[in-house]
Amino acid sequence: MPFLDNLLAFTFAATLLTLTPGLDTALVLRTAAVEGRYQAARAALGVNAGCLLWGAAVALGLGALIAVSELAFNILKYCGAAYLAWLGVVMLTRPRKSLTPIDGEVRATTNWFLKGMLGNLLNPKIGIFYVSFLPQFVPQGEPMIIWTFGLVGIHVALGLIWAGILISATEPLAKVLRRPKVVTWMDRATGLIFLVFALRLAFSKR
Repeated sequence: MPFLDNLLAFTFAATLLTLTPGLDTALVLRTAAVEGRYQAARAALGVNAGCLLWGAAVALGLGALIAVSELAFNILKYCGAAYLAWLGVVMLTRPRKSLTPIDGEVRATTNWFLKGMLGNLLNPKIGIFYVSFLPQFVPQGEPMIIWTFGLVGIHVALGLIWAGILISATEPLAKVLRRPKVVTWMDRATGLIFLVFALRLAFSKR
């Protein structure tokens, strides 16, 4: 593929991947609705920081280990499933009922950037996707590391744009979404989604 065709093809494929609903989308939407725009932005930055770290692993050849080693894949897979299950159980059993000043204190101590990044890093499917997907768009003879980071940069930019759209979309409904019953429902619904993803990840195969 010519240089420009490579970039356009990857951008199109990455856009479809970004728009496909998944754990990252659920996390950003829930955080925007319940925690607010600032915390949702931190979660989105964390998710995309995880993408950058996976990209670095692929560029340095570490991602290939996840693709070929059953043990490495399973360790990361079960750690990720356990983390998602823990988040899901907490949201299901201890959902918030309001966004009072007490909740504000809890919010201030919650590192949504770290939560977003860990959720991404502990998903070996991302690593395998990058290992199998990115090299297809690196022109023959071009430096692998530079192109890998460039392609990941495009994916991250698309992810941030999509996260911004999701966060902005919750603004008109902010008052409704922050009602006590809605806050509780959002927490429990997100917790259930996290548990579903945890089960899918735990029983997934390469």
